[in-house]
Amino acid sequence: MVFASLVFLYFFLPLCLLVYFALPGLSQKNLWLTLASLVFYAWGEPIWVSLLLISSAVDYVVAQQIEDHRNQTRARVALGFSILSNIGVLFAFKYSGLLMETVNAIFGTTLPVPQISLPIGISFYTFQTLSYTLDVYRGQIKAERSFSNFLCFVSLFHQLVAGPIVRFSDVSQALRERVHSFAEAASGVSRFVVGLFKKTFFANTAAILVAQLLDGDLNVISVGEAWLGLLMFTLQIYFDFSGYSDMAIGMGQICAFRYPENFNYPYTARSAREFWRRWHISLSSFFRDYVYIPMGGNRRHIYLNLAVVWALTGLWHGASWNFVLWGLFWGGFIALERAFWGRLLEKLPRFVGHLYLCALALVGWAIFYFTDFGRLKQFLSIAFGLHGSPFWREAATDSALHYLFFIPFAILACLPLYPRLRAFFLRFAEGAPWRSTLCRALWLVALLAMLLISTALLVGKSYNPFLYFRF
Repeated sequence: MVFASLVFLYFFLPLCLLVYFALPGLSQKNLWLTLASLVFYAWGEPIWVSLLLISSAVDYVVAQQIEDHRNQTRARVALGFSILSNIGVLFAFKYSGLLMETVNAIFGTTLPVPQISLPIGISFYTFQTLSYTLDVYRGQIKAERSFSNFLCFVSLFHQLVAGPIVRFSDVSQALRERVHSFAEAASGVSRFVVGLFKKTFFANTAAILVAQLLDGDLNVISVGEAWLGLLMFTLQIYFDFSGYSDMAIGMGQICAFRYPENFNYPYTARSAREFWRRWHISLSSFFRDYVYIPMGGNRRHIYLNLAVVWALTGLWHGASWNFVLWGLFWGGFIALERAFWGRLLEKLPRFVGHLYLCALALVGWAIFYFTDFGRLKQFLSIAFGLHGSPFWREAATDSALHYLFFIPFAILACLPLYPRLRAFFLRFAEGAPWRSTLCRALWLVALLAMLLISTALLVGKSYNPFLYFRF
């Protein structure tokens, strides 16, 4: 089940919230959220609920052992078991096929390639439980003694499928004590509807042209179409992933949980380093805190550390070598910025930094999109005019014209206009009750319009892919 579906929007979520707010105590609410989350997770593939339960039980017990035998060999052994089991499960389900394919390609063997379906959200909940045991080992948090609370943390459907990667410290207090309020719930509903609109309207609309231009015969597309397709994918992946993060954070707010922000207008960045402080923030902070800093961070072997972290960042996104190349692409530019390029960028006009980042993002998303290196090479040669393709095909004009107004609208939506408009209306509402009432009414109308448009697009069975569903 995914958030952007009619079953979720008009059956699962309303039923879940209705029962949730009808229950009297926090323990009953947590138990209900856990049961609802397990149903949500089992909707498409019930067998893999067992994997989530086993993973949760293992790290729950491991954390108790670490807490009870701190600074002893037993604690170190328990932590090692947690690391090996989590990474082992992730490797077995996500990367064993890639390993066998690579071995066969290098040595010319015909070893069988495992065909294992990837459990939904496995990359997210393995990182969550692993960060929990590591934080307990470091003494940053106490081990949770209630298994029901710990299972609630791991399985919460709000962030299970696509993040953000929530750490136990983010929700531990809320699991034991949280205060619900109408204002917080209303803010959560607003955040959810905005995220839904970003997904159904922006991401899905862009995805249609992406599929037409990038998934077909590359021999027939022109240079302009290559860049248009790349631009649309750049918009699609942002609205797809940030939209789901908004929905997750919004649902958390409704239930009085505070999840960390995952996006902060990344396309407004002026460097690769700034981009990754704004894009998928929870993943970047995970690798920083649990890989980069323990390896030495900025103190020693900085460029080796960057190479390892960014290779792992790329590999986390998918079991294909193009993702590793994509990660190293970003890591390479971050290393250059640390060495000298960043200081030069700071001296240049701001728009130069924005153009530089946009160019990096476009080329980077091409590496990300094409899992086949042959198609990637062909696409890049077309995009940079090395393939002999025409600049534009007349046959593509009609298709492009359909997106004439969508593209600038989508680009504007990537900019921080919403917080500025919100600040403007808050100032406008001050001092006069009728102004406050008017602003609330206008925002309610806007939310209803976004919900109705999103519903109409889903009823119309619009193209509805979810890029991060495979992670």
